[in-house]
Amino acid sequence: MAFRSYSDALAWLEAHVDFERVAPNHQDVPSLQPIHDTLAALGEPHRDYPTVHLTGTNGKGTTTTLVSALLTATGLRVGTFTSPDLHAVNERIALAGQSITDDELRGLLSRMADVEKATGIALTRFEILTVAALLHFSDEGVDVGVIEVGLGGTWDSTNVIDSSVAVITNVDLDHTAVLGDTVFAIASDKVGIFRADALAIVGTYDAVVRDVAMARCALLGTTLWMVGNEFQLLRNDVAVGGRLLSIRTPFATYEDVLLSLHGIHQGDNSTTALVATEAFLDRALGDEIVHEVFSTFKMPGRLELLTRHPMIVVDGAHNPAGVRALAATLEGAFYVEGERRCVLGMLNGRDVDDMVRPLVEAGFLEFHVCAPSSPRAMPTEDVAAAVRKYGGVAIEHRSPLAALAYAREHSGDDDLIVVAGSLYLVAEVRGAILKIADRRT
Repeated sequence: MAFRSYSDALAWLEAHVDFERVAPNHQDVPSLQPIHDTLAALGEPHRDYPTVHLTGTNGKGTTTTLVSALLTATGLRVGTFTSPDLHAVNERIALAGQSITDDELRGLLSRMADVEKATGIALTRFEILTVAALLHFSDEGVDVGVIEVGLGGTWDSTNVIDSSVAVITNVDLDHTAVLGDTVFAIASDKVGIFRADALAIVGTYDAVVRDVAMARCALLGTTLWMVGNEFQLLRNDVAVGGRLLSIRTPFATYEDVLLSLHGIHQGDNSTTALVATEAFLDRALGDEIVHEVFSTFKMPGRLELLTRHPMIVVDGAHNPAGVRALAATLEGAFYVEGERRCVLGMLNGRDVDDMVRPLVEAGFLEFHVCAPSSPRAMPTEDVAAAVRKYGGVAIEHRSPLAALAYAREHSGDDDLIVVAGSLYLVAEVRGAILKIADRRT
């Protein structure tokens, strides 16, 4: 089936079950067999190149994208699969750092429709995009695919690949209805991406996660590198425009590296990305590449400064750990003389108290509460009630753009507006400010 237009292709894609918008739960029976069967019908394209596989509760998107940037800087042809997207589905599948074109995505989805018809296998929306990415990277002859897990690890659609390097950035409580309600349960799911006779990298000091990783690696015969042992972040200080880092890897030590991202947690993510890259290459990257890539790296929607007067910062923090990292970053990276306001919205399934409390304690004057554009959006009255419970002022709005407009109207040049709680919310606000159209449907 050859779709005649990009919009026709997207309409076909959107007709499939979308667990990103309507979350699955423990009652769903997990299986990767439909994806394996679809890939077999396409000639096993995911076997044509080596891969780096990354998972984690927070930071895996940044880490994935930075690994790709570092590998690209060495001259390799790199394919990257990430999720979710902000403004267009195309963003999820990139080659050499550039999202695929509308015509390329139309062609890929046409082939996916053909294989669906031939096999009778109806994949979910995310599974279709996963297979499409793996197919595209084969078509393009990449030297390496850098693949971000969508959810968890063991039963994630991406876990059909056998990677020589597998990475866990961190583990915290998130998606508990699917992955379990303890760090042990979630970590046990995430280590499912480890492979025998390969290398696993763990970028967290959490003792539970480290124990789970060590047990899995011992069972499989996987080599394990852990932060604090084989590698270490030696310096992680606030700097003009980001962070100043010093990093020891198994291959080299890098001193006073400027990272153009804000937040102490980005120092951790960047360290893990650097180590994963060098693990894949089995050598040191060298000072020139590390300094150049780190100092110019950008990650849209993650502690991103959009305007200065007033200062508007958007951050995709969507779980308690992410919100705590955001709150910890504000004073050093985004200090203002004026007042702080927060445009806040989140999805159901989050611990609203643990999401709201750190933000109230961070000293916001007002919370402009709205519902993200998602069927999973938490009602504004529930978020507002939590804000008031912890002593904050909550004003409810009919939409994210209405909340943003009100916050801007009542802010002076020296004030700060932070937009957080959901990447759906960040996407809508970011698109409005930067005049980027939403092309996801």
